[in-house]
Amino acid sequence: MSDYVLFQMTEQVRKDLIDRHLFYVDQARKRFLSHFDDIEAEANGIPDKWLEQHEHLFDPERHDPSDFYEAAIHARYNFYELICDMRERTQLSVIAGMFHEWDKQLRDWLSNEILHCHHGPAVRDEDWSFTFKAVWSAKFKQVVDLLECLGWQIERREYFQKLNACQLIVNVYKHGNGESLKILKKDYPEYYRNPFQHSRSRVWRITVPNYKDLRINDAQFRAFSNAIVSFWMDTPGNIYKSQVESVPDWLGKAILKDDNRSVYSKKVIALP
Repeated sequence: MSDYVLFQMTEQVRKDLIDRHLFYVDQARKRFLSHFDDIEAEANGIPDKWLEQHEHLFDPERHDPSDFYEAAIHARYNFYELICDMRERTQLSVIAGMFHEWDKQLRDWLSNEILHCHHGPAVRDEDWSFTFKAVWSAKFKQVVDLLECLGWQIERREYFQKLNACQLIVNVYKHGNGESLKILKKDYPEYYRNPFQHSRSRVWRITVPNYKDLRINDAQFRAFSNAIVSFWMDTPGNIYKSQVESVPDWLGKAILKDDNRSVYSKKVIALP
């Protein structure tokens, strides 16, 4: 029996996907993240600004100058805390946008290639196709299982750990405390700020994880970006039928439903 291609990644499509990703990361740095490069200096200038704005309220006969200086220092710390929080949220938002775009592009490629292989009318109709809906509603782990079934041993790749951590981080950013948070702290503790890092206490090992302790530095952000590039570079140019021994149950059931509906449609059309 002759072999044939089930999934194909052309070099032009590969290049376009990588170029779009790199453009997003580059522009996100320039237009958003770069504004937080010098927040330490900004914060250090807050006390003088605060004193200047409130000097008209100072009455030497009623006020202690040290109280005003203390309030100015407090304003500095308050500003620094708020701006750091904004930086964290902005960076997480950029990471979430980056991951979601990659995830959509992957599902788009998978669903399009599957539709090319199965020619029944029910499969090709995106509004009615169980197969199409299954690919787009599958969980991240299910999509990974599909890639493994295609002969692409993605879980053994170094970049996979970054992608897996990234999807957990995005879930934590979106949903806060939950199952993803527990898995992230257990499997990837490097993405957490230890609130007891200056203490010898072992409390950190037993505390309940909190989404507020999530911290991503610039090097980790670059690692996530590089993982996406590595993924697309590693995507097989051709995946042949002979390489695929089976598909995950969730996809197989969806394809079978579409095949059965296609047969039913033909019977209905054939009725006098």
